[in-house]
Amino acid sequence: MRIDAITLFPEWLDQLEHYGVVGRGLREGRLSLTSWNPRDYTDSASRRIDDRPYGGGPGMVMQSAPLAQTLAEIRSAQAAAQSSPVLLMSPQGERFDQRWAERLAASPGFVLVCGRYEGIDQRFIDRYVDAEISAGDMVLSGGELPAMMIVDAVARLLDGVLGDQRSASQDSFSAELLDHPHYTRPPHSQDGAVPDILLSGDHARIERWREKQALGRTWLRRPDLLDSIELTDRQETLLAEFIAEYGAMPGSA
Repeated sequence: MRIDAITLFPEWLDQLEHYGVVGRGLREGRLSLTSWNPRDYTDSASRRIDDRPYGGGPGMVMQSAPLAQTLAEIRSAQAAAQSSPVLLMSPQGERFDQRWAERLAASPGFVLVCGRYEGIDQRFIDRYVDAEISAGDMVLSGGELPAMMIVDAVARLLDGVLGDQRSASQDSFSAELLDHPHYTRPPHSQDGAVPDILLSGDHARIERWREKQALGRTWLRRPDLLDSIELTDRQETLLAEFIAEYGAMPGSA
């Protein structure tokens, strides 16, 4: 997979190569990440890529031409992969989630555009951007952190990036539910005990417990997720058991 990122701070994104499983995936060539600085593709002698907004107002706006020229250089370097979608990091975009990560992981690659200042000239967005992606309902100083988040979320879904690919398939949201609780040694400590079922060695019962806990956590913390999926009869039964054991709906008196 090839990922290209347009950013004023390429050194920031390049740090991904040095840390964690994503860094290992990059070093092993399971994906590539190339950062492109639009200051390198501007006609301005001062390498300026921003100007004042028409109509007045605070701040500066990134110009369309340097971004378009940077994208042209990326397309030239991509060769056969020229259809890679262009994704703009924007608080006005569609919220990034696990479904987005899975779609991108199944693609040959994509281009991330990291905005700065008050925003990007709308003409660049209208002509070149395929989708605007948001990391959440907040405003950040720029798109680099959301871009790094996307690279991380996508990379860990690629074959060989994680030591055990089951880790990705069992994560929160992979089955449209939150993850179940996790425990490790020792079995007893001053903070409490590990649930007996996890020490039983009965793998069928353990899997049933984990599924019930995932359903229950989702019911407690993100009930909106349950509204968007159709539970199986087994899941309905497990959720009913969890609710009966818990004793009340979230937020009820």
